[in-house]
Amino acid sequence: MPNIKPVSDLRNYNDVLKDISEGAPVFLTKNGRGRFAIVDINEYEKNQATIKLLTELLKAEKSVEKDNSWISGEDIKKELGLNE
Repeated sequence: MPNIKPVSDLRNYNDVLKDISEGAPVFLTKNGRGRFAIVDINEYEKNQATIKLLTELLKAEKSVEKDNSWISGEDIKKELGLNE
């Protein structure tokens, strides 16, 4: 279950911070609406790395599609001498 608190709880920020752990962010609301998320630094770094990896993979896929340079699995096996 998500940990949701009003942003006013930050007055006692130590109580808010103790509830944060990897995989368990704290969501802060302002005027009853979701406004902020506080996440563990390790989780944040993993998320950033994932975004970067997915962005690079998307660039590579678009580049291959643009150049129409896909190589079939069979061609790779032939190139590497893996045909049975």
